[in-house]
Amino acid sequence: MPHPHRLLLMEEAVLADVDERRQLAATPEAVWRALTTADGLRGWFWPPGLETAVETGACEGGRYRIASEVAGMAVSGRYTTVQSPELLGFTWQWDGEDRESAVRIELVKSETGTELTLTHTELEDDQVGLHARGWSDCLDRLPEWLAVS
Repeated sequence: MPHPHRLLLMEEAVLADVDERRQLAATPEAVWRALTTADGLRGWFWPPGLETAVETGACEGGRYRIASEVAGMAVSGRYTTVQSPELLGFTWQWDGEDRESAVRIELVKSETGTELTLTHTELEDDQVGLHARGWSDCLDRLPEWLAVS
């Protein structure tokens, strides 16, 4: 029989964070719209071929859902902090998963536009790499969308 402390350690999840930063050539207000409106999120969050559907109610306690029937995936959650156009916080939960994590996005006006800092916390250690690649991919699409909107 395993030692009781080892069993406990095996059952506890190791939690970690993902941090992403971007310098964007747009005002904080424009970036805020991209982050909080259905048209904004639909335009850049996932690649166009995924036919992204978005529902959002960007107020504290409001809910959001970003889904793709084509890819068979969706994420949803609840807004925890909404301080336009500076700070956005929300929970994050993939459909079919029990675990919920948290995302915080800070926008700071800079000389060239806006500095965006995203922190995704409470991720299980084995999910960090997937979420880091996912956020990097999403945020790589944001500057182009901002330039044409």
